[in-house]
Amino acid sequence: MTQLTEISAVKSFDGWQKRFQHDSQVLHCKMQFSVYLPPQAEKDQPLPVLYWLSGLTCSDENFSAKAGAQRVAAELGIMLVIPDTSPRGEGVPDAEDGAYDLGLGAGFYVNATESPWQRHYQMYDYIAEELPALIEQQFNISKSAISGHSMGGHGALVLALRNPDRFTSVSAFAPIVNPVNCPWGQKAFSAYLGENKQQWQQYDACHLLANKRGDWQLPIKVDQGLADNFLESQRLTRPLEEICEKTGVKAEFGYHPGYDHSYYFIASFIEQHLRFHATYLKA
Repeated sequence: MTQLTEISAVKSFDGWQKRFQHDSQVLHCKMQFSVYLPPQAEKDQPLPVLYWLSGLTCSDENFSAKAGAQRVAAELGIMLVIPDTSPRGEGVPDAEDGAYDLGLGAGFYVNATESPWQRHYQMYDYIAEELPALIEQQFNISKSAISGHSMGGHGALVLALRNPDRFTSVSAFAPIVNPVNCPWGQKAFSAYLGENKQQWQQYDACHLLANKRGDWQLPIKVDQGLADNFLESQRLTRPLEEICEKTGVKAEFGYHPGYDHSYYFIASFIEQHLRFHATYLKA
């Protein structure tokens, strides 16, 4: 049984915002993740869980500190699980030039196959297998949903599209939906996965959804700020909407004038996303 070490606990809306550390067998390093336990956790009843995947440069602490999700999570009785965005620690490789979009803080939720990344950068398996098993081992869990922002939105969509039986719903804020065709994705995938672009497609939400067609049933919600300076340059959100229109897949897309790529945008609409997920987590 994997041992969790609790490294912080702060009371919030009658629940607890906690941070844990453990030895990851998948990533070969110590990992930290954050959890919000709503007040309903004290009743020892099974809790629905929302996994939140953060974006480039973030750790497990950005969402818990900036999104303001605890109030609504407490009301709805939803547990929040917020993993880190990459492996970390001594011996974990980083970008040689210290770039923000590769290496530490930029795991892209893939299983790396190329040197020097492949030993530690197995973030897909960590999120899909190791972390959920650890959460289920330590807490009383019922259903799960998944959400994320930017690189984390990419991760959430890919995890849901590849594992639809594990989640009741998926949502994203300003997601990288077509990484094989945007600079962030091309740089990361070239480093982590090599030059075989067929390998890249298993981590591309547009490619995955194009093969699902109109029989896809998992509810999808995506919100995008129209003042986001990465909207066009990184091909955020819109290519996924186009795929949905072509294939007849039903999804909810919202575009918001004036909102950028920051946590101010996330904080403005996180309540809507939590209530969206609650509809299915409690069904």
